[in-house]
Amino acid sequence: MQKVSRREFSQQAIGSLLTYSLLETLFAHDAFGSDVRPQTVEWLAGVNALGQEVQGQKLPQVEWQKQIEKLFSQVNLPDLLQLIDFDRLTKNIKLVDRGALSLSFKFPKVEGLPTQYVFGKQIFGLKQGRSVVPHGHNNMATAFLILKGDLRGRHYDRLEDLPDAYIIKPTIDRKFSPGECSSISDKKNNVHWFEALTEPAFIFNIHVLNVTPGLGVPTGRVYLNPEGEKLAGGRIKAPLIDYHTSVKLFG
Repeated sequence: MQKVSRREFSQQAIGSLLTYSLLETLFAHDAFGSDVRPQTVEWLAGVNALGQEVQGQKLPQVEWQKQIEKLFSQVNLPDLLQLIDFDRLTKNIKLVDRGALSLSFKFPKVEGLPTQYVFGKQIFGLKQGRSVVPHGHNNMATAFLILKGDLRGRHYDRLEDLPDAYIIKPTIDRKFSPGECSSISDKKNNVHWFEALTEPAFIFNIHVLNVTPGLGVPTGRVYLNPEGEKLAGGRIKAPLIDYHTSVKLFG
């Protein structure tokens, strides 16, 4: 057995400590990249491909909704949480007292994943009793996946646009739990509203823009009051309101 002097032992020990410290630093800054399963890479690439098809009008919006919901329902949720580094993203965050906190994030650079995505993305975080306030969309197709917590999800078909209101009709009203999803488009379930039943609650969201060329209205959200005048046939005349009013009423 080779003898090691006290000085040599000290140098080796210090070297080991430096190496361990360096490893901690590299892990903290994602220098090794993300250990992503091939199935999750394939899933995310599929989400992007569907977005390209609906944006390019190669896939009807309602068909996109069917396919994106099927794809979302097949995701391995723990793998997705690892992919987006959910624990670190949500560590020590302070959720807002009204409405939802929007968290931005980046997908890791992994072989097989797109370098650019056709869809925008965010995660909504909510306290119990708080809401992603009721709203519709213009020229957008969006999908939601519950990451954590239980939420009450309400959806409405947008039947008619009036100068100061929408005529809407309820289509979905149920509890959504982790792993469950929904979608909206200009053609179906255009108005939605999520209220957190537990705390904290987190929703993963993607949105594809410019899915209805020549729509004639600005792309984006439109806020409304779904507790408006009740009409025949289960329809509702929902007055248009601004964002701040919506948060005050429903956030």
